[in-house]
Amino acid sequence: MVIDDNNRIEEELSLKLFIVLTRAFQSIRKCVEEDIKSTGLNPTEFAVLELIYSKGDQPIQKIGEKVLIASSSITYVVDKLEKKKLLERKPCPKDRRITYASITEAGIRFMDEIFPKHRAAIHEICNGLDSEEKCKLIELLKKLGYYAEQNSNA
Repeated sequence: MVIDDNNRIEEELSLKLFIVLTRAFQSIRKCVEEDIKSTGLNPTEFAVLELIYSKGDQPIQKIGEKVLIASSSITYVVDKLEKKKLLERKPCPKDRRITYASITEAGIRFMDEIFPKHRAAIHEICNGLDSEEKCKLIELLKKLGYYAEQNSNA
């Protein structure tokens, strides 16, 4: 009987954690998406452009897994960023099957202008926690995420 009660309490606590985590993420994501929309990009365009701005040229075929969007959407997103003159396609000199997405000079200037504001907006959104709390939450969320990933692959 005691084991069942403890297990039920743990299950309820896990459910409450899931709900709180989901609601917090939705609130944070909404604020971040509003900030991104103020740049004239949608969140997917911003994610692709930020990846290439931060990490350099990327094979178009690999972008989807790095920014967690469907690979079928990547071509469309790269096309839109190319039309805005923020990205360009470059063939791989060693393998003709590979095409890289590369940030243009206009893309670099654009990100140099908007990214510091975006970083400050995220900082403001996360100001509800002090530095120590942020570090602890990062540690705990990584632990939870790794555990969930290991259990889903079993």
